[in-house]
Amino acid sequence: MLLRQVLEDNYQLVCVNNGKEALLWLQQNRARLILLDMALPEIDGWEIARQIRQTNDKTPIIAITAHAMKGDRESVLAAGCNAYIAKPIDILEVEAAVEYWLKQ
Repeated sequence: MLLRQVLEDNYQLVCVNNGKEALLWLQQNRARLILLDMALPEIDGWEIARQIRQTNDKTPIIAITAHAMKGDRESVLAAGCNAYIAKPIDILEVEAAVEYWLKQ
């Protein structure tokens, strides 16, 4: 929630409750950047990233995951994410990643 409050000061955010809602929103709208929790219910972040990339959508995706095990970074990047941030979240790291990918 703190991350959301910090980002809302500088960006327009759209938050969804699960992967199904995320894909539905993305079918009807365009995002400049996606902060994607890889552990979303119904459809996980890996599948969402794959589906986004299958449509040739180049929107930057920053994966946020509680998994910090060996190979997880490579796994999310292979799914189509541009960056990987492990929990616990460092707000400054997220802000820096958001700023970087919005400029690309």
